[in-house]
Amino acid sequence: MPGKDAAVKGRNMEGAIARWYAKNTASNIEGFRAEAAVLAARLPAGAAVLEVAPGPGYLAIELAKRGNFRVAAVDYSHTFIAICRNNAKAAGVEIDFRQGDAAHLPFADGQFDFLICRAAFKNFGDPVGALREMHRVLKHGGSALIEDLRKNATSAEIAQEVSGMNMGWLMALTTRWILRSLRKRAYTRADFTQMIAQTSFVTGGIQSTGIGFAITLRR
Repeated sequence: MPGKDAAVKGRNMEGAIARWYAKNTASNIEGFRAEAAVLAARLPAGAAVLEVAPGPGYLAIELAKRGNFRVAAVDYSHTFIAICRNNAKAAGVEIDFRQGDAAHLPFADGQFDFLICRAAFKNFGDPVGALREMHRVLKHGGSALIEDLRKNATSAEIAQEVSGMNMGWLMALTTRWILRSLRKRAYTRADFTQMIAQTSFVTGGIQSTGIGFAITLRR
């Protein structure tokens, strides 16, 4: 059963709710493929990549298909990790999926060239701790990309964003409601600036993209 935990805000994504999320986000597989193609074009051959909070693992799997990359991913949900491993096996790709807390990543220092965290940062119980861990596991010169919902995204902007997704009317209605609810725990540009300042990241850029932010960080 989902339950509260200091590592996450809200309820853990376990069991039926995680499986429901995996089934419904699969409808946006073309979006994951498009993002993976963009990321793959920027990465050098053999790059070590970490996705933090991959959910069902669609982006990590699509990225693993697109180059000679060493891909790993960590999620707090045991159910998601099981789904990730099954999806990767079905796709014929090898990915190091591990269960763990974003604020206590289960990897040694300086392991990765690139790190991505998509649509999950607002859910971390210790966001500054998560940023510090991202910095720790990156190699010198490595970079991180955080994509997440803006706190000041309007309901009209959310509706417009959802209208461009490939989903039925019921799922679209549910997605709009979920995004409006999650907006309460999302961050402002000032919030991100203040949190990044508490870490050792050298540079950071915060760009508005649709209803979210794309935060780029370099170690």
